Amino acid sequence: MTELERCCREYLGHLSVERNLSPYTVAAYRRDLEAYRAFLAERGVTGPDSVTRRDVEDFVAHRRETGAADASVNRALSAVKGLHRFLVREGISTTYPTSAIRTPKAAKHLPDVISIDQACALLDQPFPATAAGARDHAALEVLYGCGLRVSELTGLDVRDLHLDEEFLLVMGKGSKERLAPITGSALRALEAYLTLGARDELMGHARAAGVSPAVFLNARGTRLSRQSVHAICERYGRMVGIEGLHPHTLRHSFATHMLAGGADLRVLQEILGHADIATTQIYTHVDQTQLREVYLAAHPRA
Repeated sequence: MTELERCCREYLGHLSVERNLSPYTVAAYRRDLEAYRAFLAERGVTGPDSVTRRDVEDFVAHRRETGAADASVNRALSAVKGLHRFLVREGISTTYPTSAIRTPKAAKHLPDVISIDQACALLDQPFPATAAGARDHAALEVLYGCGLRVSELTGLDVRDLHLDEEFLLVMGKGSKERLAPITGSALRALEAYLTLGARDELMGHARAAGVSPAVFLNARGTRLSRQSVHAICERYGRMVGIEGLHPHTLRHSFATHMLAGGADLRVLQEILGHADIATTQIYTHVDQTQLREVYLAAHPRA
């Protein structure tokens, strides 16, 4: 193991234990730092004190040349800057090659959303009369009805459900808990999945010693994966003419439709679990875009 590899492991441990970042964030940083170490190894650089500013800038340029998206490049640069900052602060390294390198601001892209009519078509379509069909219907209803991230949906345990009080206890980014309201068709679909035997049927496929506490189970009776939820969204979206439907599109659509219906921005921030109100405000831009489209389509001289 090289010195730089040991440094990366120590930094990732710091992110996971001391800063309590989500496993998904730590995994993304791990991939970025592995690419960084591989790039430096080709140059014969194996220790942090041998890294120069030119090495870092060339790594960033290499990422762009290989087709990485701007957001991915910026995240990789943040991982590298965080690593060297950590090493200097901990006295492990004496050089700080990233001190004068700034992370460029990523261009703001409006999130993909579906219309209310499309959401209704998605959720009102006939689902298979099977345990998996009931699960899929409930998962899609909860994604759209509660505005959850896919990791929050798959992370739900039965003990997190407080359906009599009509809320879910959700574990969000940075292991921060929040309450998400659940009512209407989302509540009915989830209750049907839980009480009419669908979850019990799926759970029956698990080994007796490995009963999962998860709400949403796969065909083996274990916790449904994020990849499976992606596949569910794509499959049922395609059935109603929505190609490439992503779980996060349902979260974006929830937020956009809530604002269009008169929801308060601060309340929506709490429901979505955004640490910064600026993150929630992007949905006001989406709504304004839709208003402009309606205006252009309806006004005779637009």
